[in-house]
Amino acid sequence: MNSVYQMFDISNKLEKLSENVEKKLEAIYSNIDKIAMHNQGRVLKAFRDEKVSGIHFGKSTGYGYSDAGRETIEKIYANVFDSEAALVRIQFVNGTHTIATALEACLMPGDKMLAITGKPYDTLCEVIGISENPLSLKNYGVEYDQINLKENGDIDLDKVEDYLKNNKVKLVHIQRSKGYELRKSLYIEDIEKAIKLIKSIDSSIIVLVDNCYGEFVEENEPTSVGADLICGSLIKNPGGSLCETGGYIAGKKDLIELCAQKLTCPGIGGECGATLGQNKNILQGFFMAPAIVKNALKSAVFAAAIMEELGFEVYPKAYEKRSDIIQAIKLNDENNLVNFIRGIQKASPVDSHVVPYAWDMPGYDDKVIMAAGTFVEGASIELSADSPIRKPFVAYMQGGITYESAKLAILIAINEILKEK
Repeated sequence: MNSVYQMFDISNKLEKLSENVEKKLEAIYSNIDKIAMHNQGRVLKAFRDEKVSGIHFGKSTGYGYSDAGRETIEKIYANVFDSEAALVRIQFVNGTHTIATALEACLMPGDKMLAITGKPYDTLCEVIGISENPLSLKNYGVEYDQINLKENGDIDLDKVEDYLKNNKVKLVHIQRSKGYELRKSLYIEDIEKAIKLIKSIDSSIIVLVDNCYGEFVEENEPTSVGADLICGSLIKNPGGSLCETGGYIAGKKDLIELCAQKLTCPGIGGECGATLGQNKNILQGFFMAPAIVKNALKSAVFAAAIMEELGFEVYPKAYEKRSDIIQAIKLNDENNLVNFIRGIQKASPVDSHVVPYAWDMPGYDDKVIMAAGTFVEGASIELSADSPIRKPFVAYMQGGITYESAKLAILIAINEILKEK
């Protein structure tokens, strides 16, 4: 019988390399298992605390008043994320929408926002006003400034301290994940140090953390160490591959109420918002999320290790600590990048016959090429790879519902590069 590798034309040499890599990674995989066990316990406890039952799977339409399932979901998110309250809604269209909602809820004309992890992710630039948009915060009178990370990727705490002592700041923005940058993603301990410093200077400053791609990667979340708000997408980590759309904001109760009023309108807040039969997916997805994130992390570690063996630079390296599910692979050449992305698509369970091309994706300055042969369109937790078409041609891979399918996809993508050569 042909081996599974032969089914996909993966050479014996590449098969043996992958097996050797996996042996070296056993200790790393074991640590990922331990983190997943801890996080699964926290989630299970929250489900028990909130007495989840079949009644919470119900569907609401229209205004969505008194949706018991939605209310329970938000209590569970608040419980697991060590926060006072949460807003978990299918009305959020993506992670950027959650962050934009929180920024618009907290900032008024004349207020200042300070980003201490450098320029935020591309899709936030028009929201803030870094790129022109008539509805940007800048055009509503909100000031913006940023402090870049140190060369080693750490937050420049000295500059942050100096800035806050000499400027009135309403909100500090921290981006946990690397986004489309070749920098380390921030660990919870890094975020905690920054928050302690900020609050020691001015306890009224709102600290907002973009938590996308980071949920359940470590044993705590930014709200566990003092963040006032965290935001993310349900088609990434916390949706566990089952959520079809939506996002969440968790944090201080008064701020969550402001966010709810910004999402709907003043006076309505979180009272409205039909769930349209999505409660079961949201609950089951969140319950499965620690295990799904575990698979995504192992997939990222495997990709890093085998690409390093083949001579490519990777961020983070295979044996480094992680704080998100993103694996950056520096491919140095546009053809390598395109072939790797197309290889991931070729190995996807959905639309494997489709060939990705770079296009003008909304919110980005460069053309973006994306592989996302996913059951939920664009779901980054399932297995996707994407990149802006710009030097040094870095593929950003994330997700993996199962480790086995992600491993095969990575090997098939490598094959595409090797065939070109």
